Amino acid sequence: MQAIVYTRYGSPDVLQLTEVVTPTPADDDVLVKVYAASVNAADIHLLRADPFLIRLMFGLLKPKHTILGADIAGRVEAVGRNVSQVHVGDAVFGDISGCGWGGFAEYVCAREDALVLKPANLSFEQAAAVPMAAVTALQGLRGKGRIQPEQKVVINGASGGVGTFAVQIAKSLGAEVTAVCSTRNVDRVRALGADHVIDYAHEDFTQGAQRYDLILAVNGYHALSAYRRVLTPTGTYVMSGGAGAQMFEAMLQGPWISMTGRQTMGSLLAKPNHADLAFMKDLLEAGHVVPVIDRQYPLREVPEAIRYLEAGHAQGKVVITVAHDHQS
Repeated sequence: MQAIVYTRYGSPDVLQLTEVVTPTPADDDVLVKVYAASVNAADIHLLRADPFLIRLMFGLLKPKHTILGADIAGRVEAVGRNVSQVHVGDAVFGDISGCGWGGFAEYVCAREDALVLKPANLSFEQAAAVPMAAVTALQGLRGKGRIQPEQKVVINGASGGVGTFAVQIAKSLGAEVTAVCSTRNVDRVRALGADHVIDYAHEDFTQGAQRYDLILAVNGYHALSAYRRVLTPTGTYVMSGGAGAQMFEAMLQGPWISMTGRQTMGSLLAKPNHADLAFMKDLLEAGHVVPVIDRQYPLREVPEAIRYLEAGHAQGKVVITVAHDHQS
């Protein structure tokens, strides 16, 4: 099969389209014929081994997993003898980062609990855009954020992969949503259902009079003190991405602030979760959430897709199409 392979850390230049052996499913595994995948910031972190902690987890001198790609959608080609929940021919999607990655390829093996049946109303490309970004948004809002109906919620960085899902999920859970994004994304984010949209080029929401119950910081940067100022006395701040300074502040200062006051401030390390992905499937099938796809690239152009995402201007998700003949 063809796959995008890297054997050393570095820029997208180290990625090569190569012929490799098609994997064989173990007893608890499913072999998926990949029709589409999507690119996430996590792929960039693994590619560049940045931060350095990546090397301690995924290979000190060279990558332990040589094929990137966490989000996939495709059809089940074969199953191990212990697999009971999915069957050959099923259309599935999932986040396989807990199973060794490998989505930027024509076939991949994954545990059955990493996969959920694809929503019938989504194409494979749309389904591939969902798992990691949508589950991150869901865990930030519903898990760490403990979102409640009618709360005032801010999504800072509302136009990217996680942000576009977060706006829609928060609305579906009954919140009053304020989305923060750049000028060129205002109309797009408003169309996703945000109640209020703030263009950060013209207004700093942390300097306004409004107070919020929950802030999900997906991108951009403000000091923790600025976020605290616009939280309600018992409000919650969740950091799920953004500048390095923002990440370190949330990890180091957040727990102390949470222990010494009534506001809760912290960071989210999202993890693949079958129940959360199944919940997202229900929202997608009901039409409450629609994946936003910015660009699509063929498998051979994964390096270009990663460069585009890394530039930081993607409006929604960047999707990889794999050259199989398929139907939704």
